[in-house]
Amino acid sequence: MMAHSDRLNDHIIVALDGSLEEARHWAQELQGHATWVKVGMTLYYQTGPAIIKEMKDLGYKVFLDLKLHDIPNQVEGAARTLGALGVDLLTVHASGGRAMMASAMLGAREGAESAGYAVPKVIAVTVLTSMNDNTLQSIGVTDVAADQVERLIRLSKEACTDGIVCSPHEAATARSILGPLSENGAWIVTPGVRPLGADAGDQSRIATPKQALDAGASHLVIGRPITQATDSVQSYCDIIEELK
Repeated sequence: MMAHSDRLNDHIIVALDGSLEEARHWAQELQGHATWVKVGMTLYYQTGPAIIKEMKDLGYKVFLDLKLHDIPNQVEGAARTLGALGVDLLTVHASGGRAMMASAMLGAREGAESAGYAVPKVIAVTVLTSMNDNTLQSIGVTDVAADQVERLIRLSKEACTDGIVCSPHEAATARSILGPLSENGAWIVTPGVRPLGADAGDQSRIATPKQALDAGASHLVIGRPITQATDSVQSYCDIIEELK
């Protein structure tokens, strides 16, 4: 079921996928409109933790999307460090296994609590939206994308993560496995969301914002259709109107 319109801003995460100068420009432009921003590898590796404080000081909730993937001990330590930065949402790769995901949950909680922050949500990335069946076969995964996503959703549920990342195409399956969307329900975060008329870019498994929310997604990651628009604020507001 789609979220109520008066809370739609809480469900859209604007991806600041660009340089520091671009990210600052987009964040300042959208201040007072958007609630969430996503900081990915490109931006975080350029700036380090300073970008988290900068976005928090602007009033944003921060989704730090580094997709942790290593042995459990390393992931626990990394998540502990990131949790202490005050981020609101972290990602790990579900393909790292149940023990690794559980370690990320532990590290994030300990880090946040040690620094006096709320514990961030930790969600597991299933299959990247840039991948399709052929891509999976090329790396030795014999399942089609939908089946591989379902396998990893169930694994992340066993690890007690706070939710998962999947394409809009698998959101309904994820919601049926993880339970109903509610105040304390599992998060289903969907990249690969393109408003009506937007270019698909490098995404393979996409949907419109309304299709994604109707399918069971809790949060939508939208980047270029907002940040590369002539008027980013108008583009963001148009998406809100489309969802209403």
